[in-house]
Amino acid sequence: MARGKAISVKIATPKVIKALESALAKLELDYTTQEANEEKHDKAMDKWKKEVAKLAIAHISKATDLSATTRYNGEINVDFNLPKGTFDMPEQPQRNFTTMSQWEYREKQEEISNAIRILKMTDEEVVNTSTYNAVARYL
Repeated sequence: MARGKAISVKIATPKVIKALESALAKLELDYTTQEANEEKHDKAMDKWKKEVAKLAIAHISKATDLSATTRYNGEINVDFNLPKGTFDMPEQPQRNFTTMSQWEYREKQEEISNAIRILKMTDEEVVNTSTYNAVARYL
């Protein structure tokens, strides 16, 4: 489709309300489960780091550019490089969820709830394109 040409469609109001209610439920679920998801991800990252450290230590004899420093709090920091192909790096855990701050959650929740309330009060059978565009970012 060429840029600059507007799409003019009318969508049934109940369909938009249902979609917004689903989006609100998903938003609430995502927000309430994000702490548990973060904990799971942190545990997976810790496990991955230990696995990488175990593999790296097993090949320390091949290390180059070894350096060790003592930090201000007494911790010892050791850095070294291993040649490419020394071992197969395990796959790093990825976040398969989004995180949001409390203010962001409240703002989205309020906007979606307001849109649902307004759409439930209308007698219009369809939602015009400009109204749909205003709420589309939540769908």
